[in-house]
Amino acid sequence: MTGETTVQPAAQQDPHGTTITLEAYADTIVPGEKRWPDDRAIAGIAEGGGAVAAGAVPLLEMPEGGMAPMLDDVVAALNAHAERYIKDNGIEPDDTAAPFVTLSSEHRIALVTEICDPDHPEKQLWIGLALYCYMAFDTGGHMHTVDAIAQGHPGLTKMDFLKPDTDGLWRFPDSSYRRPLARLHPNTTANGSPA
Repeated sequence: MTGETTVQPAAQQDPHGTTITLEAYADTIVPGEKRWPDDRAIAGIAEGGGAVAAGAVPLLEMPEGGMAPMLDDVVAALNAHAERYIKDNGIEPDDTAAPFVTLSSEHRIALVTEICDPDHPEKQLWIGLALYCYMAFDTGGHMHTVDAIAQGHPGLTKMDFLKPDTDGLWRFPDSSYRRPLARLHPNTTANGSPA
């Protein structure tokens, strides 16, 4: 899921789009490597796949998460913060991409730190958005875990997430702590339910 690619997705062809801004935010939370040399969304400050390669944007776009209808407004608010940050810090404006996307990694981190501060009035929104990025990396929540592992999901791979048995199910023949935590009640049934 990582490495250089020759085909750039539509989000990269539209530098003012919602997706590229969300990718830039996700990369600020869990950095990864650039997908191609001029990838603007990903700063490229870490090796391997980060939140973007782990599926942060598809996770945000899932209707089950409740964020999808708000993403355009979230991106507009993030870019408004970036415009203010650019002005306040004397950074030369760059109109070739969305304001947040044009920030360097250091400036993205500084801005995200500011808007996630416990005293910031919008902290719940920005921390919530960050949690989706972590969730994508830690769980691959936008896809079935078996498929994520088979496709080399960067977060699950990095955490050395246990692979399922050949039938796609996880079984734990040994206790997870390599010892039983308690003796089974004598009336426990074969499926683990108390009698």
